[in-house]
Amino acid sequence: MPTLEHSALVEMFRERPELAPHVLATLFHVEVPPHASVAVVESSLDQLIPVEFRADLVLELRDANGTLVLAIVLEVQRDVDPDKKFSWPTYVTGVRARRRCATVILVVAPDAAVAAWAAESIDLGLGLGTVKPLVLGPAVVPEITDPAGAEAEMEAELAVLSAVAHGNGPNGLTVLQAALAALGRLDQEHAMVYFQLIWDGLREPMQQALEALVMERQIEGEATLPPFVQRLIDRGKLEGMREGKLEGMREGKLEGMREGKLEGMREGELKGMREGKVEGVREGKLEGKREILLRLLARAGIGLTEDEHARIQACSDIATLDRWIENVLGAKTATEVLS
Repeated sequence: MPTLEHSALVEMFRERPELAPHVLATLFHVEVPPHASVAVVESSLDQLIPVEFRADLVLELRDANGTLVLAIVLEVQRDVDPDKKFSWPTYVTGVRARRRCATVILVVAPDAAVAAWAAESIDLGLGLGTVKPLVLGPAVVPEITDPAGAEAEMEAELAVLSAVAHGNGPNGLTVLQAALAALGRLDQEHAMVYFQLIWDGLREPMQQALEALVMERQIEGEATLPPFVQRLIDRGKLEGMREGKLEGMREGKLEGMREGKLEGMREGELKGMREGKVEGVREGKLEGKREILLRLLARAGIGLTEDEHARIQACSDIATLDRWIENVLGAKTATEVLS
């Protein structure tokens, strides 16, 4: 089953098909034929070919007269798969025969080792013919560190690819800041998916560094985060990006920070957190969970007495708050929720 990473990368090119020829021209320096349109077409190569020979995406470039000038077969590859060395030539020759136009294969491979493997020429036999995949991997994707440049046309997607490829590198935090700025020009739905894509590819130290950056900016009142991040913070939706389970950014902690509920961190606990002292983070998570519970109760139309409200505010056990949050579903009274 395709992963979120695989699906998100395919959808990136499906919804912005002109990104593919842009990548060919700017990153691979391929002379792309002049064209007036780029369209996604059926990825099944031929009804007579077995279903396993189905590319992730096929794009067609047509000139102003509607003549087909180039076809791009796009594949997202996350792991080394020897079978692809046999199926990729089938993709290229199948599309070329069916469309009767020049055809190339573009492989998106976020992992450096997989990208190096995918970029190897495929010998069709006795060295008499080869297929050369164009591989969009860390070695090709540039490090985009300028937030202003990341907001240019079609650079938002490249900034996301840059964060996926280089987010764990020496300039990772700067790359991530540029990606956040780029996400700010997208609609919230796509921004959330791409942020999740970036987040899932980060190793724990860089995830912590990104969390610390976001928290520091919130505490210092810097209005430097893109609007979609601000909206997610306001609505407590960062927890929903991984079903309420993102450590640090999960359980509405960022919302609690925005509402000024990290006084302890204002007094120095941010520094303690950076040094591994997570007391301030824990307090933020507790406050975020309390807010989530109260919001869910309000949406469910379940009223609280003063004692019940005080009990929730006094609770300092994360497991208990989690249990109460789960109890809201199907409950009709506060007694059932706080059981």
